Amino acid sequence: MENVLTIVTFLPLLAAIILMVFLRGDDAAAQRNAKILALVATLATFLVSIAIYTEFNPAVTDFQLVEEYEWFGGLTYKMGVDGISVLFVLLTTFLMPIVIGSCWAVTERVKEYMIMFLLLETLMIAVFCALDLVLFYVVFEAGLIPMFLIVGIWGGKDRIYAAFKFFLYTLLGSVLMLVAMLMMWFDAGTTDIPTLLNHEFSYETMTIMGISIVGGLQTLMFLAFFASFAVKLPMWPVHTWLPDAHVQAPTAGSVVLAAILLKMGGYGFLRFSLPMFPVATELLADFVMTLSVIAIIYTSLVAMMQEDMKKLIAYSSVAHMGFVTIGIFAVNQQGLDGAIFQMLSHGFISGALFLGVGVIYDRMHTRDIDAYGGLVVRMPAYALVFMLFTMANVGLPGTSGFVGEFLTLTAAFQANTWVAFGATTGVILSAGYALWLYRRVIFGDMIKASLMTITDMNTRERMMMAPLVIMTVLLGIYPSLVLDVIGPSVSALVEQVETATMHLGTETVTKVASH
Repeated sequence: MENVLTIVTFLPLLAAIILMVFLRGDDAAAQRNAKILALVATLATFLVSIAIYTEFNPAVTDFQLVEEYEWFGGLTYKMGVDGISVLFVLLTTFLMPIVIGSCWAVTERVKEYMIMFLLLETLMIAVFCALDLVLFYVVFEAGLIPMFLIVGIWGGKDRIYAAFKFFLYTLLGSVLMLVAMLMMWFDAGTTDIPTLLNHEFSYETMTIMGISIVGGLQTLMFLAFFASFAVKLPMWPVHTWLPDAHVQAPTAGSVVLAAILLKMGGYGFLRFSLPMFPVATELLADFVMTLSVIAIIYTSLVAMMQEDMKKLIAYSSVAHMGFVTIGIFAVNQQGLDGAIFQMLSHGFISGALFLGVGVIYDRMHTRDIDAYGGLVVRMPAYALVFMLFTMANVGLPGTSGFVGEFLTLTAAFQANTWVAFGATTGVILSAGYALWLYRRVIFGDMIKASLMTITDMNTRERMMMAPLVIMTVLLGIYPSLVLDVIGPSVSALVEQVETATMHLGTETVTKVASH
């Protein structure tokens, strides 16, 4: 299919424009029509995106389905996918109909609510397809706006504080990335990402204000990109915006935030940091993995202390993203395979967990763990589904959660046994907080009068959960569905980094050792 990436990217935006221009009124019929149109648009986008998968050849490591047009002011609109990005596009299009399905209980400013999610889908897909620095930066930053509005307008009682904290954290980190992009343009004379991937940035030691910077320009640009991607992922200690945003966001907002938006940070490391700044990656890998281990252990301990279900799952997300960064900066086949698999798996699992919280929140209007107990009596189907995703979150063999964690831990052991030990401790802690949550909410005696009339999942809610159940189990028993697609591109990336550090970094690494 010609121009399939552009079609998939802008189909949701077209639906948003139709909603904005042609839908009038705010009565029940108009609200229903807005939801139906958004659902149809996201389903159509997913169906069209299947053409990307069918036309994609995993054996080819170069960018495929490339589209390039002159934009404005000499800038270029360039889109394409490789083995690292193609599955993130499919993850986005797969999850968005489920996200729209979770919005059915919303009754306030429904048309605007649907427009925000459709606009957000366009921007998220564009991030994973962009092959020009300017285009990437524009869509990467523009995604802040609809998410800011989703939290700030449709969120909880402290939504304004959470929305501004989210916006300022991510924006400030990205300002440094913009400076680094300008440096890249001055150095390479282009904003074309495929060209930049093969450009050798200087790694000679620099002295700025009397401070010697080992790794030179690469280190400076790596740190600038790191500031943006670490916040987006998020990594400890710049993670504090995430629990607040999750708690205040509506259910659909939490699903998008955890399942897709966080992955942009990990994708950024894979697309920019490793291939463009390989020497700096080699120099700073231990630093990043140390932060990752702290994140896994610390946020797991914090999760154990939470009384709000959303906040517990939010801290769990930070811990699981720690496994992602360990896998990425191990810079070997198992590590990168595991990191990408973990991000995709986490998209299904965390999305399902937040949807699960939304199911009982719609009925009881509280996320307090102490407000529940004994739900298995009245909600057996819900208890079964929530158990599956709780076990997947822990990393139970047979679920997708196990594969990503196993691969990243294997990679960590090859790179640094202490990192592997610390990360494995986090696995044990995750079992503690996840099982503790499940026992208090699902098991025990149903003694609270308010729960006596609670109803099990309805047809719509079961339909939302079913695709996530299928993918979580399918990837757990057949991980080759992902690994075969990403394998060649990951292998090429590992080889590129190893070659660059071997030929370019010998002198630099020697200098670091002497320091």
